[in-house]
Amino acid sequence: MSEELAPETPETAEAEPIKQRKNGLYPGISDELAENMKSGWADTELHGLEPIAQASYTAARRAALSARFPGERLVVPAGNLKTRSNDTEYAFRASTEYAYLTGDLTQDSVLVLEPTEGGHDATLYLLPRSNRENGEFWLDGQGELWVGRRNSLTEAEQLLGIPAKDVRELPAALTEATGPVRNVRGHDAGIEAALADKVTAERDEELRVFLSEARLVKDAFEIAELQKACDATARGFEDVVKVLDKAEATSERYIEGTFFLRARVDGNDIGYGSICAAGPHATTLHWVRNDGAVRAGELLLLDAGVETTELYTADVTRTLPINGTFSPLQRKIYDAVYEAQEAGIAAVKPGAAFRDFHDAAQRVLTQKLVEWGLLGDLSVEKVLELGLQRRWTLHGTGHMLGMDVHDCAVARTESYVDGTLEPGVCLTVEPGLYFQADDLTVPEEYRGIGVRIEDDILVTEDGNRNLSAALPRRAEEVEAWMARLKG
Repeated sequence: MSEELAPETPETAEAEPIKQRKNGLYPGISDELAENMKSGWADTELHGLEPIAQASYTAARRAALSARFPGERLVVPAGNLKTRSNDTEYAFRASTEYAYLTGDLTQDSVLVLEPTEGGHDATLYLLPRSNRENGEFWLDGQGELWVGRRNSLTEAEQLLGIPAKDVRELPAALTEATGPVRNVRGHDAGIEAALADKVTAERDEELRVFLSEARLVKDAFEIAELQKACDATARGFEDVVKVLDKAEATSERYIEGTFFLRARVDGNDIGYGSICAAGPHATTLHWVRNDGAVRAGELLLLDAGVETTELYTADVTRTLPINGTFSPLQRKIYDAVYEAQEAGIAAVKPGAAFRDFHDAAQRVLTQKLVEWGLLGDLSVEKVLELGLQRRWTLHGTGHMLGMDVHDCAVARTESYVDGTLEPGVCLTVEPGLYFQADDLTVPEEYRGIGVRIEDDILVTEDGNRNLSAALPRRAEEVEAWMARLKG
């Protein structure tokens, strides 16, 4: 990549010329070139833009936020670029709270809700178009000739339905602000510095918790996005099955790369690091190194999800026989996990306790472990009381899903794991059995086998809907599906 230019802080954009990067190949900029670059550019302002698809939904979300914190200034940053190494950055992803409330995904942006008598006035503080007078647009490392055009403030207002101002004015305005303020922390150090003497950790955490709990029940736009994510994820799993022979010739990385291509083509990115765990790696819950061998006769545990362009992610797992056919023992373990998942999914319905699906799945797995003689003469009830099944089941059976793969993570316990399901809740159901390669308490033939089946389940008025049902789950259906895809 080119390396001629130096970064510039927004505060200096209007005031002085852009400084050149140390060790750039050009010694300087002539007055003639600087003047030449100021003119001769077409007007590219866009007019008559229609609001984004979720504008009415984000407005409703802001209204709920306003009602919860009357009379208080609320500050929700999108976040800044993070350095990967030297002068390269990680791909930017707007904070979940900011994207949820605005539909905007641009870096350095901040939503501010100013209290009024009737509620709040929302303002988006954004980076405007790159300055052409001081050369920012072609000299700054984040100028538009380097990273692409951004919307003007007027364009952003039309698209998002929120008045917009220059974000470079915000720190000074916040420093002078009076009255109660809350801020979503952890995304913008500059904003936090401007508010340092105006906020408390406890009050800011209350804001973050409220926004986490607001996402427990999805609106129609969010449900459509989650379905889109699941559909794209199903296509990604199909892509992987078609190239398993190439993965056998290389490594798990081929599987990872294949799914990533689908995520980038059909969405924004992967929603989390893909787990492409072949053979005994399937017994490591978050195996994301993905550098192991892919061998016929073993199982592939693929846990992956496409994140849509609006930042909603799927989270799906399938355990596949690499050669297309389960061995008898693999089939026995797989069928046990499938039966547990069926019990878990059946427990997902309005009015049920959140924990019910976990308890239902764990009971089935425990029954199987007892039947297989892995727990001596203990009863199922005693095993569950002592939690002994967890040696092989390890994790909880599911979690909330949405803009984050583990969505609503800071919601209060009474609202989440001790809460009650209602229509619009979306969660995963993902039981598993994992027999570690060095586990001497199980027969040798079990060792190194890991199986998980995971689907994304929406609570509906009359039960539930499996958003990832496009992917087969029954063992015989998995084998037939793989055979068909392999041709």
